[in-house]
Amino acid sequence: MMVQMFKSKIHQVKVTEANLNYVGSITIDGDLLDAANILEGEKVQVVNNNNGERLETYTIRGEAGSGIICMNGAAARKAQIGDVVLIITYAMMDLEEAKTFKPIVVFPDENNLLKK
Repeated sequence: MMVQMFKSKIHQVKVTEANLNYVGSITIDGDLLDAANILEGEKVQVVNNNNGERLETYTIRGEAGSGIICMNGAAARKAQIGDVVLIITYAMMDLEEAKTFKPIVVFPDENNLLKK
């Protein structure tokens, strides 16, 4: 049996940009992607704490250390600059792996940077 499990999360980052005239996706600081073990192009769920919106999209790697969280394309309609979002990934696992799997949760600072 396969189950879908919580894989990783970037917890409470602020949207820094919204670019409606883009093909789509979310651009995320490369350091945050690496810390959360999220790949470029990986499907993510974005949960907006400010308005309750939830959406699925894929990631684009932003400049490391930039703090960028940019909602692109239609996703730009779901968040405003300054909104606080959570970025979550899930993975399919067999039941035995799922019983022992430990997800990664990243808690960036107020500038969307990794805490030192």
